[in-house]
Amino acid sequence: MTQATPDAETLGLGASPERGAPRASRGGAGAALASPRRRNSKIAATVVLLAIAVAFIIPLGWILLAAFDSAATVSVKLPTSVTLDNFTQIMNVDTTFRPLGNSFIISMGTAVITVLCSVLAAYPLSRYAMRWRKPFLYGILFGTCLPITAMMVPVYALFVAFGLLDNLWGTVLFLAATSLPMAIWMTKNFMDSIPISLEEAAWVDGASAMTALWRIVVPLMRPGIAVVFIFVFTQAWGNFFVPFVLLFSESSQPAAVAIFGFFGTYGTISYGRLAAFSILYSVPVLALYLLVQRLSGSSFAMAGAVKG
Repeated sequence: MTQATPDAETLGLGASPERGAPRASRGGAGAALASPRRRNSKIAATVVLLAIAVAFIIPLGWILLAAFDSAATVSVKLPTSVTLDNFTQIMNVDTTFRPLGNSFIISMGTAVITVLCSVLAAYPLSRYAMRWRKPFLYGILFGTCLPITAMMVPVYALFVAFGLLDNLWGTVLFLAATSLPMAIWMTKNFMDSIPISLEEAAWVDGASAMTALWRIVVPLMRPGIAVVFIFVFTQAWGNFFVPFVLLFSESSQPAAVAIFGFFGTYGTISYGRLAAFSILYSVPVLALYLLVQRLSGSSFAMAGAVKG
């Protein structure tokens, strides 16, 4: 009868070389995390990020400082005396309020039309198996690649033929058409994340496809719709080229075109008023972003919506 002898690992004398190999490799990985090479790469990444941050902070700092400087120049400097004269000079209908109102009409109209059309177009692409779905999606993707400058000559001729030049709503329709391809792609991706079993339950209860879309799918994808809305709104708000070509009267020009008026003739620029107008120009977009984020922040929770 032979007696079992305890091995070295049982006696606590150490592990075998085969079993100790993974521990050594783990120790090597831990040592690699604290290696000088890894530290140097982290320092280099930090320096690059700081340089990018400074590149963004300097123009913003110039806008904030020049808006309150009566003798603002192109250089970044602290104002010798803080004043509100730049704001008081631009607080009138012709310079600020009418262009901002035109920008709001164009951007809001473009965003609303684009969101409605993108939801209706993305629903069959997301929910139904169709033979022509992939070619249609590829065609939409091709539409996002077309430069706006290449389309302006035929679009201008079309606007002349239909008498839509210097018309706010004609510009809204064109901007909505150019924003629709990307909006359809984004809306479809958000709609794909909604379980189709929710709509099937509504269909069993007698709801139509459109009823299920507006009462079930749209409320659940409000954050996605908010993203598309903000994306289209900001694109239309900052668009300079299209309104500059299609709108030529001062009463219909948006703020993106009106800001060009601060660049005077012979190189003279009103830097202080330009900075003050830029601040007022950016406030509506920031306010819309905060409002939409608060209204749709917690509406995407679908816990318990589908029975497991």
